[in-house]
Amino acid sequence: MCLLAPLDGLVAQARYRVTGPATWLYLQPGGKRVARVLGGAEVAVTDSQQDWRAVTLDGWIFASSVGASGQTGLDLAVTRTPEENLRATPAGTLVARLPRGFQLSKVGEERRWVHVQRTGWIQSKALVAVASDTNSGGLAPGPRPGAPEVIRTDSAPEPVDTAAVQSSRRTALYRAPEGPPAGVLVPTTPLRVLSRSGEWSRVQLEGWVKTADLETVAPGVLLGVTSAELRADPERYVGQTLRWKLQFIAIEKSDELRPDVPAGATYLLARGPLPERGFVYVVLPGGRRVSLESLVPLSVIEITARVRSGHSRYLGIPVVELLTLEGGARP
Repeated sequence: MCLLAPLDGLVAQARYRVTGPATWLYLQPGGKRVARVLGGAEVAVTDSQQDWRAVTLDGWIFASSVGASGQTGLDLAVTRTPEENLRATPAGTLVARLPRGFQLSKVGEERRWVHVQRTGWIQSKALVAVASDTNSGGLAPGPRPGAPEVIRTDSAPEPVDTAAVQSSRRTALYRAPEGPPAGVLVPTTPLRVLSRSGEWSRVQLEGWVKTADLETVAPGVLLGVTSAELRADPERYVGQTLRWKLQFIAIEKSDELRPDVPAGATYLLARGPLPERGFVYVVLPGGRRVSLESLVPLSVIEITARVRSGHSRYLGIPVVELLTLEGGARP
């Protein structure tokens, strides 16, 4: 394995963090700027020239947002207009915004996500060193999915020792880095670390619950997805089937302010999914209005529905299409 020699006092693959709200990635020092790297993103510095640092962007992008570039080495190109997000992990924190045509090297893939990298240059003043977790000068050799042994950066998920750990205090459990909380862990809860990304660790929890508290769900139906998750990453959930508990408000007809609801369609205005207080539009299939006239305003209903839009155009409200509905009727 070949390691780059230190330059200008830097160690190869040293970790740096972008300061400020964002900075530009350039093809060459002082050359063409090609992408915006967001504040807080971590990059690996591999070289330096005066006031510039050569960096490696490492992250994940929607598979549907890239296509073959026809170029050796940079085998993918962004196809989404005008740009697409690069994330530290699948559905994780934002690293950069990549314009249409931006070329990338494919490292691996996971379901609907592709792991990619790209090298470029960033001005030194936009970077600050990140303290190393070891005394080895910041080097962290190890395997990378789909590639031979290389030096690994901490800006992407990394294999770790899966020895058991435990929570040191009462702490929140999150669905994704910077995402909504999924629960609370009490001190000494046994955990197993699966991977790490920056200041986050992905953990596995094993335990027991009462069978009476479990609910059987049809294959392909997602439980526990919040409307905040849909708004934050709308494309991820389009076409997915959810099970939600909502508070029914009224039956309405679509209008020009709701282009995400089919013209002339009837929809339910509801709050939720409970306990969230935001609004949800539930589009009704043809002929269902009559059967739902008995719904009582402010009553609780439970639905399965298919996501049409995670973030409506004008009001930012999730739009789903009703499949089944229970509850809410007068006794």
